[in-house]
Amino acid sequence: MKKILRSVVTLITILTLACLLVMFNAKPGYAQINTINYNNASLENRDFSNTDLVGVNFVAAEMRGTNFKGANLTNAMFTKGVMLKANLEGANLTGALVDRVTLDNANLRNAIFTDATLTRSRLFDADITGADFSNALIDRYQVSLMCTRADGVNPVTGVATRDSLGCK
Repeated sequence: MKKILRSVVTLITILTLACLLVMFNAKPGYAQINTINYNNASLENRDFSNTDLVGVNFVAAEMRGTNFKGANLTNAMFTKGVMLKANLEGANLTGALVDRVTLDNANLRNAIFTDATLTRSRLFDADITGADFSNALIDRYQVSLMCTRADGVNPVTGVATRDSLGCK
């Protein structure tokens, strides 16, 4: 009986030590540990053209006239940002959160907004020629305004802007 008890105690001790070793040697698995954060930043007229900005945060950032032409902004976050006259031509915003953002007079030519969220955002007089909004979540009022000027086909996805918005 003592032999069995000693074996059980030894096994429990080895398992406990192994668990402690794994816990202390494990690196944190936080999703945003290396995410660049431009929250509340003044980025007016900055040049981010052709830059890899996957998952970057631009929450409440001032981005008037900022150049994102050809940038990869997949899963980026732009909540409460100001992007008046920003250049997003050919940018990839797949899965981006563009909630409560002012995009008035922005250049969105050939931009990709598939699976993006553009709720409560303003896109007055934005150039959306060739932009792909497939499966994007956009307020109905903004969609109706954009449908009056929707034109072109996205050169990357091959989807017509009107079709991606569900225009009649």
